[in-house]
Amino acid sequence: MIGADRIRVTIVVPMPPAEAFEVFTRDVDLWWRRGPRFRFSRLGGAVLRFEEVPERRLVSDPGDGGPPFVVGRVIAWERGARLAFEWRLPNFSPDEVTEVEVLFEPWGEGTRLTLEHRGLGALRPDHPARHGQQGGAFTSAMALWWGEAVSGLRAFAAGG
Repeated sequence: MIGADRIRVTIVVPMPPAEAFEVFTRDVDLWWRRGPRFRFSRLGGAVLRFEEVPERRLVSDPGDGGPPFVVGRVIAWERGARLAFEWRLPNFSPDEVTEVEVLFEPWGEGTRLTLEHRGLGALRPDHPARHGQQGGAFTSAMALWWGEAVSGLRAFAAGG
């Protein structure tokens, strides 16, 4: 964690940066944690994916024939090095958006993946995403949430 406006989590995965980038983007729905804490849909069966048409973006597809929820558009797509995208939850208003950046760096025989989520301070004090938390309590909770979410990538990369 690094401040009231942003958090940072780091994990190491047992694969080279280019492969880690591909698994992060191509296989996001395979490693993304399931359950109420990580859902984008009340139905819980949504598929999370990066798509390229009509623009590169991250979506959650409910799989029931309804339109996908656009989590955010991709800001940077540098294979094997950097990914940045907007982050919105269904309870965000249209003008509320935060940003996630993921760096992929060689680390021994694997990759150090550093995820930074920025713009958290812009969420109003009574925003539903805060769950009543302010300041350090909120950012600490977000850091733990992202840490648990990306631990799914590490488990997936290790074959489990």
